[in-house]
Amino acid sequence: MSYPISTMTKAAVDASKLILEIYRQGADAKVKSDGSPVTEADEKGEAAILAVLAAEAGDIPVIAEESVAGGAEAKAAPKFFLVDPLDGTKEFVKQTGEFTVNIALIENGEPVAGVVTVPANGTVFVGEVGKGATRQAYDFDTLEPKGEPQAISVRERPASGATAMMSASHGSDETKALLDRLGATDVMPAGSSLKFCAIAEGKADLYPRLGRTMEWDTGAAHAVLRAAGGEVYEFDNQERGGALRYGKEARGFDNPHFLAVGKE
Repeated sequence: MSYPISTMTKAAVDASKLILEIYRQGADAKVKSDGSPVTEADEKGEAAILAVLAAEAGDIPVIAEESVAGGAEAKAAPKFFLVDPLDGTKEFVKQTGEFTVNIALIENGEPVAGVVTVPANGTVFVGEVGKGATRQAYDFDTLEPKGEPQAISVRERPASGATAMMSASHGSDETKALLDRLGATDVMPAGSSLKFCAIAEGKADLYPRLGRTMEWDTGAAHAVLRAAGGEVYEFDNQERGGALRYGKEARGFDNPHFLAVGKE
């Protein structure tokens, strides 16, 4: 199966350049109708992504966070792009560097390809299910890659216990208690979709999320994790269900609680 991964990468890299320029200047957040923050970087980044996708893959519909927030109709389809132009807006405003640009391709409810960029440290994660996942250093100022992409994969879970990722902005006592039950012996906080990427590149083993997320928050990094050998499962009432699915139009594209895992 061939996916438009080069187009997705170009769109994410173009957006990363714009977002990085705004990040260096500093940006204030506004509040959207759902109470979540949004900045100039979210809006300009999404516009840059949509321009590339329209020009190079215009036959594939797009569901993008800021467009939906602005009232655009979001319709699931057998194949569609999911776009989160700036995941981790709170971290962006706080200048922690832990924010990402995310583009996923969904087919029949499954994330089959994804690109996640980390503008603040010049990194691009790419995953194509069935082909593998890579990490690539990038100079977003010049839009040029640095060196060759490096293959990444999930690791064997250490005998000493699992390392779990935890949200830098949305941690809770409930999540900490769950991590104890899951056998996590170490916890690493991180912002945005970086938590999935840490598992994909073999730095961690688990990431439970008991709070609200949207499909565009998870799709791209889920695809990277799947390509690297991991998976994301629905996780309700402390019971693991099936793999997390996409195109949940009836739910307003809300995700249920989930658990991301590496090698089991």
